[in-house]
Amino acid sequence: MRRLLLLLSLLFAAAAQAAPVPVILVSIDGFRPDYLDRNVTPHLNALAAAGTRATAMRPSWPSITFPNHYTLVTGLRPDRNGIVANTMEDPAIPGVRFSMANRDAVGDRRWWDQAEPIWVTAERAGLATATMFWPGSEAPVHGIRPRQWMVFDDKLPEPARVDQILAWATQPQPPALMTLYFDSVDHAGHEAGPDAATTTDAVAAVDTQIGRLIDGLNTRGIAANIIVVSDHGMAATDPARVVRLDLLAPQTSYRAITAGSFATIAAAPGQEAALAKVLLAKHDHMQCWPKADVPKRLHYGRNARVPAFVCLAETGWLILPNLPTSEMKRGGAHGYDNLAPEMAATFVAAGPAFKPGTRLPAFDNVDVQPLLLRLLGLKPMRTDGSIKGVAAALR
Repeated sequence: MRRLLLLLSLLFAAAAQAAPVPVILVSIDGFRPDYLDRNVTPHLNALAAAGTRATAMRPSWPSITFPNHYTLVTGLRPDRNGIVANTMEDPAIPGVRFSMANRDAVGDRRWWDQAEPIWVTAERAGLATATMFWPGSEAPVHGIRPRQWMVFDDKLPEPARVDQILAWATQPQPPALMTLYFDSVDHAGHEAGPDAATTTDAVAAVDTQIGRLIDGLNTRGIAANIIVVSDHGMAATDPARVVRLDLLAPQTSYRAITAGSFATIAAAPGQEAALAKVLLAKHDHMQCWPKADVPKRLHYGRNARVPAFVCLAETGWLILPNLPTSEMKRGGAHGYDNLAPEMAATFVAAGPAFKPGTRLPAFDNVDVQPLLLRLLGLKPMRTDGSIKGVAAALR
């Protein structure tokens, strides 16, 4: 730990007066804050000691991957940034269902243009950006792409992702902003659950890559403001904890656009009243609302991409259209109430801009984009976030 702290202090001191200091935004998908307490993350813990760590960062709802990644870089909650779910439909884009696997939709700016991600803001200001994977970065949002970007490939080894960041950082004119994405912790959490040994192993492996990133920057004499975040946490699931929609209403009466920890449901023509009667009744492990009545604290339901009904499962339960539980196994899921402790996200940051050894109370993830603007020297924007959530960590 002492060697790591010394290495980090040398790295950050090297750029005390340098400008601009590059910003590296790192996402570890599905990384819960308590994973830092499993004694397998020496590099992340050293980074926190050299800078700051939040008790927790509250994800926006729904607490899933694409909506929260876009929130982190736009400062707008999903209902305002337009990415309301990993799977969604839009009346203005008929005949298309957006999903993470639909490569054409992922690269179609129409799905992303409701908000402005930080790389678009930076590029407009003349700052070069580069993205090693980030939802939205494959589309020309508002007609602008990152200067350098990569098509998402989950088969690309995580060491190669770090190597690409180091290659970009050593260009004659390195990007002012770079993003880096790791997905192995999320995969392990889904497959085995957050408490499994394989998930802890994935946490340790990603921490090793954080160490490689720090060592690589130090070897090259590059100081950077490094911000490590996650999009959400993870909760344990079990085949015995399932709400079956097909046992509540005829399958011909609805279409489940999204299902799992939460569900977004469209009624079949002429079935609106009957479906409302079923869904809005009291359920033991699920609560449903018409989209206009989703609780205000969830900031959800005004976007046209949200269908007529929204249902939220009790943490650890799943809402499924018709999947027999015999096909399920124990694992993990996210997307639950964003105030549930299991959904908490991680925030760790260090670099010339950050005071060492600071601890932030929990804050909303919409505050990350105002922080990025500050670090890049860009003007504040009107978003759902505020620099106040993280200001105490800044020099």
